Amino acid sequence: MTIGIDQLNFYIPNFYVDMAELAEARGVDPNKFLIGIGQSQMAVSPVSQDIVSMGANAAQPILSEQDKKDITMVIVATESAIDSAKASAVQIHHLLGIQPFARCFEMKEACYAATPAIQLAKDYLVPRPKEKVLVIASDTARYGLNSGGEPTQGAGAVAMVISHNPSILELHDDSVAYTEDVYDFWRPSGEIYPLVAGKLSKDAYIKSFQESWNEYAKRHHKSLSDFAALCFHVPFTKMGQKALDSILTDSASEDTQARLNEGYKSATDYNRYVGNVYTGSLYLSLISLLENHKLNGGDNIGLFSYGSGSVGEFFSATLVDNYQDHLDVKAHKAMLDNRKALSVEEYEKFFNRFDNLEFDTETELEVEPKGNFYLKEISDNIRYYDTVK
Repeated sequence: MTIGIDQLNFYIPNFYVDMAELAEARGVDPNKFLIGIGQSQMAVSPVSQDIVSMGANAAQPILSEQDKKDITMVIVATESAIDSAKASAVQIHHLLGIQPFARCFEMKEACYAATPAIQLAKDYLVPRPKEKVLVIASDTARYGLNSGGEPTQGAGAVAMVISHNPSILELHDDSVAYTEDVYDFWRPSGEIYPLVAGKLSKDAYIKSFQESWNEYAKRHHKSLSDFAALCFHVPFTKMGQKALDSILTDSASEDTQARLNEGYKSATDYNRYVGNVYTGSLYLSLISLLENHKLNGGDNIGLFSYGSGSVGEFFSATLVDNYQDHLDVKAHKAMLDNRKALSVEEYEKFFNRFDNLEFDTETELEVEPKGNFYLKEISDNIRYYDTVK
């Protein structure tokens, strides 16, 4: 019996700002953004794309009518919740037309929550061979204009169908989680933007990776040579590289080091042009790896998930034969290439309108593909969604 990811897709808003232009507007050497943190572009979310519409847009292309009948649980992982009581999973369930007898709920632990959602889905499915679970990671990362965290913003969603006999990768029962109470990044109730201790956040991330990896290797008698590639949570592309570098010691052969470094470059290609998508960052990186790197069925992939506060988890999966047939490289490349570039002034207007919930539907929908979901209006604190005509 195997359980894993059967379908996999992402959605990002159709606007972005160039990081070199943003650096110049902020009086910063562009190489600090392009090389220092490893980001070239940053997705910018319009008011009309929130975690519900982005999550539904990520899931819609991969769900067949049979999937909608077979899905009995919908989990949304997010740290950008739009309601403190009602789960966005309920709204996404409705938009997608999934059969009514399904559990729907949200999960939260900073950027980590999609990983326990997947593990929960896997355990749930063990006695249910005919059922499926839809896991969605959807977030808008926002730190404020002219803030230290501004260059590590972004937005997007990743959708995954978890099932028996998966078409893309099989999840192993080998995960190791590491928890430590640390205030590296947090957002108290009522705060619009998170609070960040920059250096502590980087140190906590690397420590969490080292602790979970070392314990994983000890428990399961594994070494870096056992993996074709590693994927990381990617708040910015240089972060995962720093973590990887911290364990690429003399104990790893030159071939292993070269293989994992090359794999990491492929695994962060999409993230470099999107930015931080919080709960979806690891899984956007996974898609980037599978679509930009030469791998084969039977290859083992290591994955490191991290959520500030903090929880980290290292686990592994094996690629299924012909997994490439279940990816949509062409559509993903087109989504990245066909976005509209915003000037820094336009980006700032988008940013402020998002905070103030000031819609400009004509502008926001001009590059949104027909059939996509969007937030149409908010009336009496109720959100109304529609599809682009």
